Amino acid sequence: MVGFTTHRPAQAVPGDEKFVTLLVQEHGASLIAYATHLTGDRHAAEDIVQETLTRAWQRSDTLTNGKGSVRGWLLTVVRNIVIDQARARAARPREVAAAPSDPATSDDHADDVATSITLLALLDTLGEDHRQVLIELYYRGKSVAEAAEALDVPVGTVKSRAFYALRLLRQRLQEPRPEAGPA
Repeated sequence: MVGFTTHRPAQAVPGDEKFVTLLVQEHGASLIAYATHLTGDRHAAEDIVQETLTRAWQRSDTLTNGKGSVRGWLLTVVRNIVIDQARARAARPREVAAAPSDPATSDDHADDVATSITLLALLDTLGEDHRQVLIELYYRGKSVAEAAEALDVPVGTVKSRAFYALRLLRQRLQEPRPEAGPA
């Protein structure tokens, strides 16, 4: 805008919306082009130009004092904002996306609770010998040798009881269960 560099324009008062509108009309395309060139991103360039115009509005009295080039000041502000953003990105650690192997969190544990209740109920249907072997192996996390020692039975007996107990639990899990009727 020719009037900005030599004198205060009569149609725009510093700090007025019309001041910014005149800046956009005269320099907007240049600012967008320059910011897009610097960033390579049109959306980022638009944000930078918006920030530049905000700063121009805040310092409108400086831009209308007749000293220096308005376009030069605006382009310098665009460049400074781009540099500031690049420095800010470099100063903070990079964001790391969650690894795809991370399991999704689940807020509803109802299925797990229902399965636990079902297994506990089925565990009670086993004979004492079979139940004790499963408790030692799976609940207490013992090895076959440790379970054999704790139960005072041979290792082969622990393996056999575990095999038959698990087979029986699988069979009972697959049996149809009666549906709960209305309460």
